[in-house]
Amino acid sequence: MLAFVSEWANSQFGIIGSVVLFVLGLAALIKGGDWFVDGSVGIAKKLHVPELLIGATVVSIGTTLPEVMVSATSAAKGLGSIAYGNAIGSVICNTALIAALTVAIRPALVNRRALALPVVCFFIAAIFYCGVAIFARRFSRPVGIILLVMFAVYMVLTVLHAKKHPDEAEDEESEKDMSTAKAIVLLIVGAALIAVGANFLVDNGTIIAKALGVPDTVIALTFVALGTSLPELVTAITSLAKGHGALSLGNVIGANIFNIVLVSGMAVTIAPFDLPAAKLIGGMNASLIVDIPVMMLVMGLLTIPAVISGRLKRWQGVTLLAIYIGFIAFQFVS
Repeated sequence: MLAFVSEWANSQFGIIGSVVLFVLGLAALIKGGDWFVDGSVGIAKKLHVPELLIGATVVSIGTTLPEVMVSATSAAKGLGSIAYGNAIGSVICNTALIAALTVAIRPALVNRRALALPVVCFFIAAIFYCGVAIFARRFSRPVGIILLVMFAVYMVLTVLHAKKHPDEAEDEESEKDMSTAKAIVLLIVGAALIAVGANFLVDNGTIIAKALGVPDTVIALTFVALGTSLPELVTAITSLAKGHGALSLGNVIGANIFNIVLVSGMAVTIAPFDLPAAKLIGGMNASLIVDIPVMMLVMGLLTIPAVISGRLKRWQGVTLLAIYIGFIAFQFVS
């Protein structure tokens, strides 16, 4: 529907119509991110739940919904294998680009107790997912169901953990400033604005780029790739600017979990598929010897030191960014 609006604006008003919608999309992203973070923080304080856990559940679901819809639609059309690359690629992008930027700009203390649960859940899900890819070479419907069960278990464990360990650092004054209803409305409206803004930005950015003669391959690697990560990126930047680094970190880790157990789980359940054929390196599937190891490496580098020390350090962000640049360069060179 939103793509139709962009095409109609371009057909009626030419490149000017696309530029106007592009600017509106950017404005919607910025304001949506602002409201989304405010609503998330408001809910966290009302429920006495650590911001990191809210980021790893409520916020992550909101920022991952567009990917869920894309993967489910693709699977229904017989393109379920897209979810495989999407899951691994999104984890790498979220961790080594989005989280890395926030950590490199503003290192911060983290709630070790709140961080441990989503980190453990991620690695359990990732090891299972990667094990299926390496040994079974096929993502069957039972695998998809197991992934969805993992999603349900993670949500239940998070709720139980939040009840057992309420946030002791709650700010009573902040709680009085926002009602629960207002926080929920801001969260929903903010998520909707982010989704609409991302679509307008990507669709019209692509139209503008084509009008300027930019090759399709470059468009795919810039506007389209950025578009799939815009909700997480906007949330991360807005959270950082508002001093809620824990919310940003929780969103990235939660989104990574959901990319594997929810996005992939739904796609595999709808339409099972074999391990996609990919580039070969030394006769081996490049995904198995490059993509999967890089995914596990960047998540380990981001989360394990933080769980141990309770602090995110600038060297982690800088190292992750260097790995991401190298990973992207490798994709071009190979």
